[in-house]
Amino acid sequence: MQRPLIIALDFKGRNEITSFLNHFADEKLFVKVGMELFYQEGPSIISNIKERGHDIFLDLKLHDIPNTVKQAMKGLARLEVDIVNVHAAGGRKMMEAAIEGLEAGTTLGKPRPACIAVTQLTSTSQAMVEQELLINQKIEDIVLHYARMTRESGLDGVVCSTHEVESINNRLGTSFMTVTPGIRMLEDAVDDQTRIATPQLARKLGSTAIVVGRSITKKQNPYEAYLQVKKAWEGNV
Repeated sequence: MQRPLIIALDFKGRNEITSFLNHFADEKLFVKVGMELFYQEGPSIISNIKERGHDIFLDLKLHDIPNTVKQAMKGLARLEVDIVNVHAAGGRKMMEAAIEGLEAGTTLGKPRPACIAVTQLTSTSQAMVEQELLINQKIEDIVLHYARMTRESGLDGVVCSTHEVESINNRLGTSFMTVTPGIRMLEDAVDDQTRIATPQLARKLGSTAIVVGRSITKKQNPYEAYLQVKKAWEGNV
């Protein structure tokens, strides 16, 4: 997987998705389908997007008892998406069960989806960690601990902010995926994120992949915005 730019398809339904993807003609994209879209449209939206030739990160952030996650992953594997995820806070047994489910559900001869774990959401602040979650640790230390546990559980990488990427790469190696949401161009609004970065900074810090939503999807010309982000991510500006 070569440092993809993943577009977050945070839309309400199929018609909006079709309208958005029509801006890209024959361009092959890597897109993220999250809870909002998947829960409205169901598995058929995955088939629809794959028929157009795009790669998919199915972002459902599974977090439940190990057996439930295992059985859910069996079903998700059959959708033949490229990346799925869980919450690292579910612990080692849950994450190991996720891999077991993916391997059991993957069609013979097909690669299993990559499985990554969410460490801390990019909307999470240090104050929230301490005051609401009652965790008296720095976010960076929590993320690194979860990343180590994720690797030990046999997963392929983590979702983290760009600000933790260097530490993870230094300790766990660059082959361990670091998928970083919260990406904004300098001129864009922060919105509901707190730990954000530009595509250029994500590249400099060593992110494996970036997830970009509103900086592309809310623009009047999404294709032009996509090209601008892509150039910044690839170091061509």
